[in-house]
Amino acid sequence: MLRITALTFLLLCSTEIARGIQDDDGTAIDNFIARQAKRERGEEYREARKVLAGDLTHDGKPETVVLYTIEGQRGSNLYVQYLAVFVRRKGTLTLLTHTGVGGKSARSVELTAVGSNSILLDTLNYGPKDASCCPSVKGITRYVLSGGTLHEQKRRKLTAGRTI
Repeated sequence: MLRITALTFLLLCSTEIARGIQDDDGTAIDNFIARQAKRERGEEYREARKVLAGDLTHDGKPETVVLYTIEGQRGSNLYVQYLAVFVRRKGTLTLLTHTGVGGKSARSVELTAVGSNSILLDTLNYGPKDASCCPSVKGITRYVLSGGTLHEQKRRKLTAGRTI
């Protein structure tokens, strides 16, 4: 009975510790994005944020990748999509790098996977007759982390479900 009680206690404590780490991670991400939005005089479109984890630095430890959108810069109707990579240093989630990856009149992106040392994104690019609201040309792209910087690899267009 003592073993079961001790095991239950340990499980509850580890769950609470994990929840605390997740809360701290969320706070670190929130604070970074809020600072950037303030610099751009815009605000985050929070519902579009996506967070995934995967090993990008070849160290066997997962990095946290965040796709987020800042919109309304200086009262405009523009938006910019960014990718940010966070690493864990001394138990704390810390920004490693970030870069713009899409936005109004550029392209729309959706974070699909992090793995095999790369970040995979589905893209919608603008066709010749597309309005600025509505890119329609499907594609995919990937970013790799090299020297603390994200680098985009060659984009491929999709047609009729095939990669060209």
